[in-house]
Amino acid sequence: MNWHWCRFEDLGVHGLYDALALRLRVFVLEQGPYQDADGLDPHAWHLLGRESGGALITYLRVVDPGRRYEEPSIGRVVVAPEARGRALGRALMQEGIARCRAAWPGRGIRISAQARLERFYRSLGFELVGAEYLEDGIPHIEMLRSFP
Repeated sequence: MNWHWCRFEDLGVHGLYDALALRLRVFVLEQGPYQDADGLDPHAWHLLGRESGGALITYLRVVDPGRRYEEPSIGRVVVAPEARGRALGRALMQEGIARCRAAWPGRGIRISAQARLERFYRSLGFELVGAEYLEDGIPHIEMLRSFP
């Protein structure tokens, strides 16, 4: 897996197209109608995970503190359907957590996670904070990962 971190303005047209196409495949076509363009992409780090052949198969973004939450926030976590079952989601999140720790030492990380993935995020050190809620018709939970 080839990881590439960049800010929005450094994605380039091909990187932006690939990221939006992957997000569209999963968040809109697979999971249902969803307003993906939320205005936060320009205020985030973007992680693109490409196979050796160049195909984008994983993606996430880390939104700057103070934009969505007080803490930095990992979101738009996605693994291409054909690449699932290879522990890429875990590797992707570990990269995201490492970026947050390096960019904002000692700050927690807050996420809005699909409720069905609570166990996965708990295994990465996130704790539930608050009650379940609906976001775009899908049950979600807010979770926080703190650092000592």
